[in-house]
Amino acid sequence: MTEQKTVTVNMGPQHPSTHGVLRVVLELDGETVIKATPVVGYLHTGIEKTMENKLYYKAIPCTDRMDYLAPMSNNLGYCLAVEKLMGIEVPEKVKWARVLLTELTRIKSHLVWLGTHALDLGAMSMLLYTFRERESIIDVYEAVSGQRMMSTYIRIGGLAKELPKDFDKWVRKVLKQVPQGMQDYIDLLSGNQIFINRTKGVAVISAEDALNYSLSGPMLRGSGIKHDLRKASPYSGYENFDFEIPVGRIGDAWDRYLLRLEEMRQSLRIVQQALDGMPEGPYRAHVPGVVLPPKEDVLYKMESMIHHFKIITEGFETPRGAVYQAIEAPKGELGYYISSDGSNKPHRVRVRPPSYINLGALPKMVEGRLLSDVICAIGTIDIVLGEVDR
Repeated sequence: MTEQKTVTVNMGPQHPSTHGVLRVVLELDGETVIKATPVVGYLHTGIEKTMENKLYYKAIPCTDRMDYLAPMSNNLGYCLAVEKLMGIEVPEKVKWARVLLTELTRIKSHLVWLGTHALDLGAMSMLLYTFRERESIIDVYEAVSGQRMMSTYIRIGGLAKELPKDFDKWVRKVLKQVPQGMQDYIDLLSGNQIFINRTKGVAVISAEDALNYSLSGPMLRGSGIKHDLRKASPYSGYENFDFEIPVGRIGDAWDRYLLRLEEMRQSLRIVQQALDGMPEGPYRAHVPGVVLPPKEDVLYKMESMIHHFKIITEGFETPRGAVYQAIEAPKGELGYYISSDGSNKPHRVRVRPPSYINLGALPKMVEGRLLSDVICAIGTIDIVLGEVDR
């Protein structure tokens, strides 16, 4: 009887298809994966600990750098948590603007996922197509915040500044361009037999396993479970918007591809509603000593300058206690736990990152499959290592 031997190989941490410095230790029998072990920690960012040593306001830029493909979603989750801790109610206009911007962020994140996932599987031109539409959303980021990626635009108590006068123009450009681009994606991929063969029946995760692994976002809904925090536990005024929650049937990579396309369509619906129904009003809550005053007032009014100076240099003290605030980020449930000891800095900050949680299901998705399917499985999870190794 011939002794069966396996070989252990490292995929990553520099492999281009691991979407960052992810290392997967694979035990192979020929080309069949016997065991897969994700190994993380190569970034050593220490973002959570860094936030604990910063004033509440100065911790906001740290959030941009976790899931750097969805910075406004990260801003929103953190600011909602601090506002809950402080008991701050923001104006209606702020809620609607936040919804609009985070839905654009969802589309932007899904576009990067689609382009890189297709590239991993051999559809090289898709990245150029998706980045074409992504650029129009980046233009909105730049218009509102002056930054193309790390916007830090959503602030505690409101927004960094008033929406620009030509805001409608930029957003309507997105609403026109993205649907046209999506038709190109469908033409290129949905009928492509190579793409279908690489994704259908690959990286399957059942509904039961999805729940057992605490998956969320497209990973959970792709397995047929209709759960979305925007509907289940509305925040920032999501109860005012009409949209559907798409779900998959089998829980394979193909289902998650179709699901994310539909999520982009639903996000466009929300953006359209938010733009058409945007209420008038201030872009920030009036809470002196906590919410930064308008920049123009800082330049010309002594009282505003003093408030601005004290908030930036000394911060503000928060009530003792702890809060948890979760939002439906593009990759799933993004939650912020903040513990306060009554000082001007968070006592503890803990993030519930969807990328890290969802990555835990990788072994279940690939063991017993071919080596080439590992690339598809990693791509369909949609991880960002800045969020995994925060």
